[in-house]
Amino acid sequence: MRGHGEIPIGDDADDTIFRVDDGDCAAIIFPHDLRSGGQGVVRYAGAHVARHQVLDFHGAELTIVGYTSIVDFRAYAEQPDDELDLLEGALLIARDAYPGLDMALVEADLSALAEPLVAARVASMPAPIQARALAEHLFVRGGFRGNRDDYYDPKNSFLNEVIARKVGIPISLSLVYVEVARRAGVQASPVGFPGHFLARVDDHDRRVVVDPFHGGETLDEVALADLLRRAGSKLKYSSDMIRATPVRHVVVRMLMNLRGIYSSRGEYARLLLILDHLIDILPDASEELRDRGLLLGRLGAPEAAARDLDLYIERQPHASDVPEIKRWLERFRTSSQRTRQN
Repeated sequence: MRGHGEIPIGDDADDTIFRVDDGDCAAIIFPHDLRSGGQGVVRYAGAHVARHQVLDFHGAELTIVGYTSIVDFRAYAEQPDDELDLLEGALLIARDAYPGLDMALVEADLSALAEPLVAARVASMPAPIQARALAEHLFVRGGFRGNRDDYYDPKNSFLNEVIARKVGIPISLSLVYVEVARRAGVQASPVGFPGHFLARVDDHDRRVVVDPFHGGETLDEVALADLLRRAGSKLKYSSDMIRATPVRHVVVRMLMNLRGIYSSRGEYARLLLILDHLIDILPDASEELRDRGLLLGRLGAPEAAARDLDLYIERQPHASDVPEIKRWLERFRTSSQRTRQN
């Protein structure tokens, strides 16, 4: 460690574990200024997100100067359900990959997309015509479409990229649809349909379900039942499946998509951030706590790993995997003791 607790990052960084002792100051200036005044382990995780290093600060008490997505997302997740903003949640996820993302500019882009609909007074029309106008505007003239060629590209989950590239997956295109519709005065809601995210447009008399991934086509009950079958679900269709989905659940579903992508690609530093967010927004979650603990151990933070796994066992003492988790705990504690001795 150079000087008074400087931690190198970039091409010269390696997988060395750095210890920050009581009273010392660890300074990292890239892309933000983070300082720790407490004891902890700070480890370079060896992955990049949009050319920015992802660092594991578990075990270190940090005072944050400026923006960090972990802190901002935690404050967001702690809000009551009825105060959570859908767009803010989606953009906080995007800022993991784009730390300099200007959320106000994305909001401005959505407002610009809504302007022709406002001028056409779409808000005064019946729901079926509103849905048709939105589909024509976004998917025919606007060029938005489902990304069938590279469905599992993480960019499909980042709303700034979806707006810029005009391609996305069902959930991100549904969010664009809903946010543009609302800015045009249309009553629109996200719909967490099993296996395929949708959107909904309502007026006083009618409810219209649309599929933004497929050009905003409208779906009746027969089409919804068929979509459910094609999605591989064994559930029987019911109208409960097209209820408006709460914001917290929408954000969780976005995070779960990225969790699957990063896990399958072995992008563990990115996966760590997603698990952090899932635990913040679902504080009673146990599976995510267990998975983060195991991942932290893999990334070289055994003390933090042990804390997560201890809490998992406390919450799920009768889970079938507890004996295996206890064996991992012993390994991580042994590793932590060796680190302290060094």
